[in-house]
Amino acid sequence: MRTLVNGGRVLVTGATGLIGTHVLRVLPVGAEMVAVSRTPRRDGGGRVRWRVCDLTQPGSAADLVASVRPDIVIHLAGAVRGDRSLEAVGPTLHANLVATVELLEAATRASCHRIVLSGSQLEEPAAGGHDAIPPSPYGASRWASSAYGRMFQAVFGTPVVILRPQYVYGPGQRTTFLIPHVISALLDGRNPQLSAGERMLDCVYAEDVAHAYVAAADAPGVEGDTIDIGSGSQTSVRRIVELIVEYVGAGTGRPIFGALPQRPLEQFVQTDVDETARVLGWRATTGLEEGLRRTVDWYRAQLS
Repeated sequence: MRTLVNGGRVLVTGATGLIGTHVLRVLPVGAEMVAVSRTPRRDGGGRVRWRVCDLTQPGSAADLVASVRPDIVIHLAGAVRGDRSLEAVGPTLHANLVATVELLEAATRASCHRIVLSGSQLEEPAAGGHDAIPPSPYGASRWASSAYGRMFQAVFGTPVVILRPQYVYGPGQRTTFLIPHVISALLDGRNPQLSAGERMLDCVYAEDVAHAYVAAADAPGVEGDTIDIGSGSQTSVRRIVELIVEYVGAGTGRPIFGALPQRPLEQFVQTDVDETARVLGWRATTGLEEGLRRTVDWYRAQLS
């Protein structure tokens, strides 16, 4: 059985996304990396071999797994969106649920050593009962795909582990998300419109999260587990924005709190960081202030 450190072949879907780009950087030298993107990319002579694949196309997951023959799959591809709209239903259903189920089936048939799936601690329902309600189409799709992952492990013996990150942020994140939206607006001299800022978030830096996914790829005895990933510290959106304003500096725009309504069914679930450390041997190491400084510096550099 080949693992990451002894030459195992790892397939990383969603490799151009926020977490995926960091996963490629932190995978151990001994791993053979195959990364998936919807559009062509040059290998560049580096450690990564790129494959073009749209996992929302029927049969694409089976063809990909059959050709790559991975030992480990880190599945990060999907449609990440928090809007509560009918327009979000179809894209999240196909990208997050259908594609994941097809990939699970293909990886099971190929006898992969480990499949790491992504959930969402912010969007999946906090309660585990039959009456739990996901707060968004995205949350419903992640919740359902996680349920399929646990079913595959219980029924077919598929070695699945599910990670549920809290609010992930960092350099390179799309500006539709809170932190990069505020940073880019302020640097551009615009006034970002926000809700009241009372929501509490556990912000966890993307590079730290990437290390959690790598740890989950080889951690023993975690098959069938759902593991929450966070820093364990809660900070209000207002305080996060205030820190960004401080790090961006004077002469920029100013945030306008209360300009937008609060989204319905928002929730916060506390991460048991000690339990996560016990099963994965992982803890977040980048504090919020340091992570925000790095993120502001990255976006400022893009303007130069």
